Amino acid sequence: MVEPAERPFDAVLFDCDGVLVDSERITNTVLRTMLHELGWQVSEADCFRLFVGRALRDETALITTNTGFAVTDEWLENFRVRRNEALTLGLLPIPGAIGAVREIDRRYRGKLACASGADRHKVELQLAKIGLDAVFAGKIFSGMETPLSKPAPDVYLAAAAALGVDPTRAAVIEDTATGVRAGAAAGATVFGYCPPDSPSHNPPQVLLDAGATHTFTDMADLPALLAAVPTAHSRP
Repeated sequence: MVEPAERPFDAVLFDCDGVLVDSERITNTVLRTMLHELGWQVSEADCFRLFVGRALRDETALITTNTGFAVTDEWLENFRVRRNEALTLGLLPIPGAIGAVREIDRRYRGKLACASGADRHKVELQLAKIGLDAVFAGKIFSGMETPLSKPAPDVYLAAAAALGVDPTRAAVIEDTATGVRAGAAAGATVFGYCPPDSPSHNPPQVLLDAGATHTFTDMADLPALLAAVPTAHSRP
């Protein structure tokens, strides 16, 4: 039996990219290559800064401004195909994420979900690749399927509603300022994952400024961190 003190929230909602899977470098390498093909010699650092945590469909005006190319559905689909091929070949889990998710799933008795700004196919592909598809089966939510994607709270509100929990009693696990804003706007308590020396992750202060309540550097620490939340967050 899991003690209530070990589960002070009613549910735990995970982002996917950068939280569960180490995908951002792979995805941004594909995107940067395609932007170079359009004539925009964007640097790796700027590509991370401009696109990580955001839905690419929402950034088409930025691409057009810098390339003169009017982004088409065909170009976006080509990006997704090339991205998925690269992820299938090279994707790895975030260190410690698999064990953390399985322990949280045990403690919260299945009250967890994956709420990503990415398209559903990408999320499902990635979770299957790292062996967490069964844990999140029926509990995957895509910002591409909600009226607004992150930083709007829609995808987190949808996940909380599907689990039957008040979003203000949920913990959200994020790694970008955009995602943190989405979780905070949903009313959740946001934990910001920020491993040191990672070009694809935001530094702690950026996440705190965006609304994170806590930051941490090792995903293996997450179950204990959730359990250590002050008792004011615990179930009465």
